[in-house]
Amino acid sequence: MPTAPTVLLIDDNPSHLKLYAWILERGGFRPVTLLVDGKVLNFPRSEPVELVVMDYRIGSGMKSAEVAKMAQQAFPAKPVLVLSDMQWMPEDIAPYAVGFVRKGEPEQLLAKIRTLVDLSAP
Repeated sequence: MPTAPTVLLIDDNPSHLKLYAWILERGGFRPVTLLVDGKVLNFPRSEPVELVVMDYRIGSGMKSAEVAKMAQQAFPAKPVLVLSDMQWMPEDIAPYAVGFVRKGEPEQLLAKIRTLVDLSAP
């Protein structure tokens, strides 16, 4: 039986991490969460991450583009998808992300994740 693709969720809000983890589980994915709490991020490097999904509005003294760049370094060649309440991809994070999905649209999020996981499969 194949295992569900692993998606790393990054946010600075534990409630949002729980919500998006639930959405991903219901969509057939295996979520792994990373709470941004300070300047040091402990990426789960032993996890077989297929995709990174992160919130654009990261607090905790870090900029979203900084977090996205670190995610790319931790998981080379894995796509980064941004969750945002903006109408378009924020310019500062665009070089690190393959796309974005507006918050509050779980079906669009799952559809985009499915597409990106299929594209990043070996």
